[in-house]
Amino acid sequence: MNLSQPHQNYLRLLLALFVASVAFVPSTPAEDWPNFLGPRGDNTSTETNLLDRWSTNGPPILWEKPIGTGYSAPSVRGDLLVLHHRLGAEEIVEAMEAATGKTKWQRKNPSRFTDPFGYNNGPRCTPLLTSNRCFTFGAEGKLICLDLAAGRVVWQRDTAKDWSVPQAFFGVGSTPLLEDGKLIVMIGGQPDAGVVALAPETGTTLWESVGKKTWNGVTPIGWRTTKPYEWTGHEQSASYASPVAATIHGRRHLFCLMRQGLVSLNPMNGQVNFQRWFQCPVNESVNAMSPVVRDDLVFLSAAYYRVGSVLLRVNPDGKSFEEIWRSPQNPFERDPATGGYPAPVLEIHWTKPVLRDGYLYAFSGRNEPDAAFRCVELKTGKLMWSRDESWPAHSERQPHGFGRGSAILADGKLIALGEGGRLGLFRPNPQRCEEICAWQVPSLRSPCWAAPVLSDKRLFLRSEDRLVCVDLAKR
Repeated sequence: MNLSQPHQNYLRLLLALFVASVAFVPSTPAEDWPNFLGPRGDNTSTETNLLDRWSTNGPPILWEKPIGTGYSAPSVRGDLLVLHHRLGAEEIVEAMEAATGKTKWQRKNPSRFTDPFGYNNGPRCTPLLTSNRCFTFGAEGKLICLDLAAGRVVWQRDTAKDWSVPQAFFGVGSTPLLEDGKLIVMIGGQPDAGVVALAPETGTTLWESVGKKTWNGVTPIGWRTTKPYEWTGHEQSASYASPVAATIHGRRHLFCLMRQGLVSLNPMNGQVNFQRWFQCPVNESVNAMSPVVRDDLVFLSAAYYRVGSVLLRVNPDGKSFEEIWRSPQNPFERDPATGGYPAPVLEIHWTKPVLRDGYLYAFSGRNEPDAAFRCVELKTGKLMWSRDESWPAHSERQPHGFGRGSAILADGKLIALGEGGRLGLFRPNPQRCEEICAWQVPSLRSPCWAAPVLSDKRLFLRSEDRLVCVDLAKR
């Protein structure tokens, strides 16, 4: 069939438009992961078009490299990834190209920290990145502000020397937070400097709060005694949880889960709105889960000696709260049928749960033998399901178990990393545990205690000695 030139041009145009429409894949904007637990501090990312599943060989590995020791997660802003780790007698803040892992700059600082319980001696806190600054908090309490572009020191504070801070159990582990133009740091200073606010430009102290005035005379909850607590001046008040900021009933709150319990502070001046005791009666214990805040509800959990979980509702006055549920209600009341103590619905060691549509998804358990992946209804404390993730004795990992782990939410799916290096993809479903796929990352070994980090469809995973970047982009 012979076509006129106008008809041929028209057909060429239609063909070009068709090819373009088939080849075009809608792109979604990349989201930074510039601080601990992500851009909103809740383990979530808005990125989409991620892999729906992967094969038994896992998603593509873009790059990996050996790193120094530590539990600090990397942070990503734009094309820059920053990791805080330790090699030999030095803590190193290292900036890398996120796409390749190539080092752009390093800042080294001497460290003599030795973990008293034999864990690693590296930093525990995650770098906090702004458009031009990088804030790090080392295991010995050295707080440093760096120029993000070149790693130049802008200012630094030695919190152990500047305040009276008793030695922490496992080193400093609470990541600072930027809130309303203030750098909020849980340092645990005596007698009333458990939390301090600093000027991020200079490191100058703006206010101090929490300590003896907060907890002296408070009756412990969950202890065998009803005698009011008497402050000694030697308490380790900083915990391994990180501060969380939220607006409730039109009032801004700083929620800090200290070693003694939860405090709500006015971020403007550090004034205490209210406190709630939440501490294990055994001294060798910690609080490590950052609070989950949704609407007027605040959820807390810990994994030591049946401390368990509690849900609080902040009252409209912003100065008080009510307890919605607690599990276990009485940790020292034995079950008459079994003779055993009640088991908490959730006892979370360090990870922060993912809250999705009113349900908490989290790895529960203090140690590997009692680890479980669970779904719990936030408002009622009802256990929806539980999957055993425990490992056999003297085993690094179980083929189908994650041990204790961490999870983030992106593109409608849970991305979980077990402490043995198992990477899994789950569909958040309160009716049943729905695992889509899982893969053992070949170069990762226990302990992988830092949560996954997602930015620009790249997933960053770290163990004590390895950093791995995998590609989650849907092709």
